[in-house]
Amino acid sequence: MVTRADIGVIGGSGLYSLLDDAEEVQVSTPYGPPSDTITLGRIGGRSVAFLPRHGRGHEHPPHRIPYRANMWALRSLGVRQVLAPCAVGSLRVEYGPGTLVIPDQLVDRTTSREQTYYDSGCAVHVSFSDPYCPSGRGVALSAAREEGWPPVDGGALVVIEGPRFSTRAESQWYAGAGWSIIGMTALPEAVLARELALCYTQISLVTDHDAGVVAGEGVTHEEVLAVFAANVERMRSLIGRAVAALPSERSCFCGSVLDGIPLPFELP
Repeated sequence: MVTRADIGVIGGSGLYSLLDDAEEVQVSTPYGPPSDTITLGRIGGRSVAFLPRHGRGHEHPPHRIPYRANMWALRSLGVRQVLAPCAVGSLRVEYGPGTLVIPDQLVDRTTSREQTYYDSGCAVHVSFSDPYCPSGRGVALSAAREEGWPPVDGGALVVIEGPRFSTRAESQWYAGAGWSIIGMTALPEAVLARELALCYTQISLVTDHDAGVVAGEGVTHEEVLAVFAANVERMRSLIGRAVAALPSERSCFCGSVLDGIPLPFELP
């Protein structure tokens, strides 16, 4: 029986079959309950905690996901490395549906989300210049190539508030700024992971061209779901390979990012 986990996977329902010897656990946090019960199990001998980002019934829209509870719950279970597969739109014509992107930068266009654990007690300023774990990114890139799924290495993911999609003018603005892909959930997930000294790696599947990139009627929810469903088997295989390849001992900067910083409370 797995009671703790070293690695967290945050994703959708199509990824549940990743885990062997799976058992569901409920975790309470100072920030309320996470999106859903967390499933503990194993992938290739590694202990893994799987958390459905939107809940099993997809009941949490992007701006209402309990991000702080989610990341706190994972850390309290022992998780120190997180893989975060997600669906994104493309801001570049050459990145069509089915393209896999491992971004290295983020742009925040959200407006109403709780973005920190450190909002009282004392000021805590955490480095976020490079928002993704360099070790995790390397593992994800290698795993994708081994799966025969050539990834795009790097690029900026712009995160919008949602739940609506962009207007054409907004989409053209984001593309004109040089950003590569667009989504709704990477923030505050990534910054909260950093504030908990977790390694966080985004694995982004392009499901559509955003509204202003190509001519047409614009992206629809049905289109996003259809493309993700068509690629879910590949994503499961990729995640399994990446989990197995993550280092057992961390040597990246993520784990030491809070060193020397006085915190207003003890981390789990």
